[in-house]
Parts: sequence; C-alpha cells; structure tokens
Amino acid sequence: MNRPVRIGMLSFAHGHVGVYARELAARDDAELTACWDSDTDRMHAMAATFGMQAEPDLDRFLSRDDVECVIIGSETAYHARHAVMALRRGKAVLLQKPMALTLPECDEIIREAAAAGRWFSLAFQMRCDPVNIAIRSIVQSHRLGRLIFIRRRHCIGVLFNDQFVNGATRWHTEQWANRGMFFDDAIHAIDWLTWTLDRLPESCTAEISNTIGRIETDDTGVAIYRYSDGLTATVMNSSVILAGENTTEIYGDKGVLIQNHGDGPSSSCMPACGGCALKLWETTDSGSGWTDLGLPIQQQGERIAAVVPVFLSAYRAGVPMCSAQEGRRSVEMCLAAYRSSHLGQRVRLPLTHDELDRVPAPPGQG
Repeated sequence: MNRPVRIGMLSFAHGHVGVYARELAARDDAELTACWDSDTDRMHAMAATFGMQAEPDLDRFLSRDDVECVIIGSETAYHARHAVMALRRGKAVLLQKPMALTLPECDEIIREAAAAGRWFSLAFQMRCDPVNIAIRSIVQSHRLGRLIFIRRRHCIGVLFNDQFVNGATRWHTEQWANRGMFFDDAIHAIDWLTWTLDRLPESCTAEISNTIGRIETDDTGVAIYRYSDGLTATVMNSSVILAGENTTEIYGDKGVLIQNHGDGPSSSCMPACGGCALKLWETTDSGSGWTDLGLPIQQQGERIAAVVPVFLSAYRAGVPMCSAQEGRRSVEMCLAAYRSSHLGQRVRLPLTHDELDRVPAPPGQG
C-alpha cells in the first residue's frame, strides 16, 4: 500500500464533511492531519473527535507540509475563495457542492486549478450510488433506445427539522450564503442528469418558490430542460417532503427504467414488504413484465459515506470524481432555472455574459 493521503479539513459548516472525516479516520490509506474552521468551537471539537491538529490561522493551515489534499466544506459563498487559496498553495482540493454561487466564481476556480496543475474535484455522492452508476451505464449503452422523457426527483424534509432551520446549519437557508434551498439541493439531481447524459440542454423553464414560509429563501422547485434532439427532462426538488417512493423515470423507444427509493424521503420510508431499487422493461421482453436488476437500496448516509473510497481511488488515479468543468455545468443549469422562474419565461442555454449579470443574486457574501 502507498503511504496514506494526508488530508486537511477546511471547515465543517457542511454536515457531509463530518461524515467524510469519520470514514477517513477509520481507514489506513488516509491520514487526517489538521483542520481549520471559522467556528473555533466546532474546529476544536472536530479536531478532538478525529485526532487532528486544530489550526486557527487559515494561512498557516494552508501552508502546512502535512496537508496535501484539502476537503472544503465551508458555506457555499466562500467556496471560490477557499478553493482558490488552497490551489495557490499547491494543495489538491475536494470541494463540497455546489461549486460556487456564480459562474464567474466557477471560472476562477477552473483557471486556478489549471494553473496549479493540482487534482481538483467536486464531491457529488449520487455518483457513488450503485443504482445511479447502473442507470448511467444503461442509458449510455443506448439500451433504452432514443430517450423521450426523464423525470428525476431529489427531495429532503430538512425544513421540518427545527435544529436544521435554527441551528448551526441554518446558513443553508440564508440567501447570502447559499442562494436558496433549490440551489443547494437540486444541484444533486442536476449533476446526476448531466453526468448521465453527458450534455447540456438547450433551454430551461422553471418555477421555484417558497411554499411554507419557514425560511427566507425558496424551498421547492421544478425545472424542465429541453434538449436539441427533443428529449425533455424534469428535475423536481423540495426540502419539505415527508415521504416518497418513485425517484427516477427514464422513457425510451426501446425500454423504460424506473428507480425507487433513491432520495432521502423515499429511502427512509420503505414499504413493509421491502422494495425494488431499479427495474427495467424492454421491448424485447414485451409481455414478460418488469425485470428487477437486483441492486441494493442505499440510505442517504450510505451514499454520503461512499464518497470517501471513491474520492481516494480517484485521487490516487489522478482523475476527478466530478471535474471543475462539470461542476460549473450543474451551476449553470441551476442558475438558468432561477432566471427562468424570475422572468416567468423559457431561458436558453448556455447563459450569455449579459444574462449572467441579470441572474437574481444574493446580497453581499462576506
């Protein structure tokens, strides 16, 4: 075995990175060396929990020789600043999603990653789920034929949780830090869509709203993406969904693929008789019904934990889990949805520089 990858944790603001730290601490091929956090109490608590050295000064943290790769879990508004700082110090970077609040910030990260020549990746756990990997393989093999319609739901119920809304994680709901809950969470489904299809749509029509009024930003949205070949794909996201089941539907002229229990509400609310994670119907099997592809149903925590082995493998291989260009693409599609909802009309992709100036933007980012 090669020497352990020496990892520093830059902010635990995003809860997922605490799971990454727990998984990394249990491995022999990784070493958690140091951490920095703007919340000093949280920094010292996490350092004690995972055996890291707390480093209160960000510049000293990024200058440490025992940190070769930085995992960034700060508030989205600080992603560009922290990623650029780390890359300029010669560190590899695993950045929590979304990549940044704006496309110019994404472009700055892309330039710095190229100039530094360092490994850079976004952390999208949906790419680590065996069911999603199988879906992508089936779609890209053209087994379903010409794609006609895709529907993807990615929902959570966190806004019913007072601790999430009022506790240390409340920054997710604040416009300055994170734009909105659709931006924060629909980005998963949008990344899944672009990863599965490996192309951008030509237009977006969307409605994003605040339905129950528990937070200052949005909590629910639907985006319709239209592709040049006529394919229509919808992404539905909400942070106020209590239960669910059907997660993904993909309809082609030679087959149909259905995923169940693939998001938070659906995987935590299983039917008493169990469930089928992924099933396929093909014209070649007409009349024989659905085929259960026999894949496991993952809970949300399992998906998040699965990022760690995929990250370490990708880092050692020198390839990203999700490249900077792919991270930018999902941000652009999400911003197009916000612009469409704001204007009440269809928006063309890619967004022009003029349109970027007019995408509804959060106030000062600190």
